[in-house]
Amino acid sequence: MTTAPETVGRPTGPAPTVPATPVAEPVVVTDRLTKRYGKRTVVDALSLEVRRGEVFGFLGPNGAGKTTTLRMLLGLVRPTSGSATVLGRPAGTSVAEVGALVEGPGLYPYLSGRDNLRVLARYAGVGAGRIDAVLDTVDLTDRAGDRFGTYSLGMKQRLGIAAALLKDPALVVLDEPTNGLDPAGISEVRGLLRRLAGEGRTVVLSSHLLGEVEHLCDRVAVVASGRLLVESTVEDLRGLGRLVVDARPLDTAAAVAVRLLGPDRVSVVDGALHLQTSPGETAAVNRALVLADVDVTGLRQEARTLEEVFLQLTDGDADLPPDAAPARRTRRGDR
Repeated sequence: MTTAPETVGRPTGPAPTVPATPVAEPVVVTDRLTKRYGKRTVVDALSLEVRRGEVFGFLGPNGAGKTTTLRMLLGLVRPTSGSATVLGRPAGTSVAEVGALVEGPGLYPYLSGRDNLRVLARYAGVGAGRIDAVLDTVDLTDRAGDRFGTYSLGMKQRLGIAAALLKDPALVVLDEPTNGLDPAGISEVRGLLRRLAGEGRTVVLSSHLLGEVEHLCDRVAVVASGRLLVESTVEDLRGLGRLVVDARPLDTAAAVAVRLLGPDRVSVVDGALHLQTSPGETAAVNRALVLADVDVTGLRQEARTLEEVFLQLTDGDADLPPDAAPARRTRRGDR
């Protein structure tokens, strides 16, 4: 599927200036964060940022190092090297301001949902009123008196998230919150995560379910074998496709594109140029071609789902943003 062709032609003046959007302060920062177990590297020099108020998706196949990274952010695992700060302090020292659900809710099956929260609230020094608030947030008030062991998997996940919210945290860390759920359970958790985002909390969400992340997250980091492949907005990540250009004479157009982008990012397929670009480079490509007296008759960006981009990234075949920092353009073949 392709997007509608963009307007093309000779530029008539400078592009309008778009006011810069202030960048929110970082809540999570990792700098070459690394974890090894013996000779096996689980997390490899991971550097990324999570900004205040965003829903951040941490994506990767099973075994990519997602859970280990989250456990290091929570202070549950000590890194081999590198560093991580959470809410401006070393990882593990901001416990009161962080709520987490990692590797499933570890709650008592013979206690009711409410009694499980009472135990945790007493341990955390949280008042009883907060229990009612979080039960309402996760829509479990009517089932709070039922034993946890009788809950569906989706309800168990929601109660686990309620437990993570007891301290009214600024940052919520959730590891695969929809893993193993049926469609109804996924829908329940998806609605809950949207409510958390609506409250202005910062949410870090690890997952390999791309459809969920595509609809929930502001930005994502894609990892494989412990290494960061790309960190981007969901919109820009979907744009990591090929710009298809219909132009004549084709050989002149190809030569211009090679000078502008380099030979590795230019190919000719079925009589059209296929260019590896980021969305922001479209205007520059069009301008360069027109100034070289190339007749541009069509210019379109191939649209792809986040799942398609993810699969290509984790196979090492996706077109990474050409302006990405070198440490964030690592492909599997570079390991």
